[in-house]
Amino acid sequence: MTTSNEKNTATLIHLSALAQYIVPFGNYIFPTMIWSAKKNESEFVDYNGKQVLNFQLSILIYTIVLCAIAIPILLYAFFKNLPLNANFESEDFIYERILFGENSSWAIIGIVGVLIIIFIKIIEFVLIIHAAVKASNGDRYNYPLSISFFK
Repeated sequence: MTTSNEKNTATLIHLSALAQYIVPFGNYIFPTMIWSAKKNESEFVDYNGKQVLNFQLSILIYTIVLCAIAIPILLYAFFKNLPLNANFESEDFIYERILFGENSSWAIIGIVGVLIIIFIKIIEFVLIIHAAVKASNGDRYNYPLSISFFK
């Protein structure tokens, strides 16, 4: 049976990952601090701490891979159609030269990559809240598509 204190600590570990919106790398620092302080006291807290860190590291890897793909493609699409004597004051410059140029498919792929990154961050936020609710109810929650770094 999981105690109220264990449920609260596990919930706090999940919610501490939201610190990333206030403190850079807060989604790694705060869950790690809470988990390492309480992991030996409760198997439930230990399990939830591992789940949070596995998920956060997985999201980091997915984001880095998508950025490594999307950013160079967007830069290529932008600079490929950029003439040497470009008039940046023209309102039609972006539409004519980049989006409708010969590399418009590259621009679309890059934009889709950026949209996927935004989608991942929104899903991350929702899943953190969902996992915190599950932990507060005493349920074990496995984040989807999470790589098991800590077992």
